[in-house]
Amino acid sequence: MKKDLKLGKVNFSVLDLAIINEGRDAADAFQRSMDLAKHVEDMGYKRFWMAEHHNMPSVGSSATAVLLAHIGGGTKSIRIGSGGIMLPNHSPLMVAEQFGTLASLFPGRVDLGLGRAPGTDQETVRALRRNRLETLEEFPQDLEDLQMYLSPENIDGRVHAIPGEGLDIPIYLLGSSMSSAALAAKKGLPYAFASHFAPKQFLKAIAYYKENFEPSDQLSKPYVISCVNVIAAQEDKEAHQLATSLYRLALNGIRRLSFPLLPPVENMEGLWSNEEETAVRHMMACSFIGAPSTVEHDLKAFQELAQVDEIMVTSHIYDHDARILSYQILAEIIKRTKMELSQ
Repeated sequence: MKKDLKLGKVNFSVLDLAIINEGRDAADAFQRSMDLAKHVEDMGYKRFWMAEHHNMPSVGSSATAVLLAHIGGGTKSIRIGSGGIMLPNHSPLMVAEQFGTLASLFPGRVDLGLGRAPGTDQETVRALRRNRLETLEEFPQDLEDLQMYLSPENIDGRVHAIPGEGLDIPIYLLGSSMSSAALAAKKGLPYAFASHFAPKQFLKAIAYYKENFEPSDQLSKPYVISCVNVIAAQEDKEAHQLATSLYRLALNGIRRLSFPLLPPVENMEGLWSNEEETAVRHMMACSFIGAPSTVEHDLKAFQELAQVDEIMVTSHIYDHDARILSYQILAEIIKRTKMELSQ
């Protein structure tokens, strides 16, 4: 197990959901996602992932592979990938073909992150899958089938992913539970934990994964990605005001409501009950909000505890320029911590 993995040694990446703002449409969200991808590429972030969700007015990345092709075509070097594709919604062959296409378009830049949850409500699941009765228990077999379609060893098989077969497309397992940690460890795959909205089992799950990891052809030692929320601004007060958009998004989720991302308000007073505030703050425990010094201090404390290999950042900020600035502030923190290590 790795020891003393300082913040300056950690890779930083971006998770984007093509968030649709109130009063805007998906086309606007796609333009902002492209602009964000170009900026974070220049800032030195390692990858730009997008997530599959359905039937959510705030999320425009439902056709994830299509949107990744758009992002890949507008960038030059940053890795692009899914965070993730919800595998039970698709046939493994089709996923292999889609990501084989992406890897053929953008060689050496494509990651395939896989989730086992549906990424939506049950009624939408039925609309997505029609008569397919895919269950969580079938996920390991779907994963094996997908790996087979991507493998060069499938050359003698009767069914081939064209393109896809034999291409270098690293697979990542996503999750927020012990079961996902156990499968990632058993399969010897890198593990990305959804700590940005489901942090309850985070430390327990990644500890299990590290202790039980079995090396594979893809990975010789454990690799953990933690997804977190970061909202950085020049002043703490400004950052916390920007964060009210994130809080309102989470609050609507608790209330089983769904709206586009709402603009920030001065504070949340009167908008949630004490119980709702507690629930949202528990959900958002892995969130880093504030001025540069605050975010740097809190991220260093987080890394001392978690010892992850990579931090993937998502930032639900209504104003696009403020979102770009948040990532710029974080990039400057990263640069500073790396310089501290080199001295």
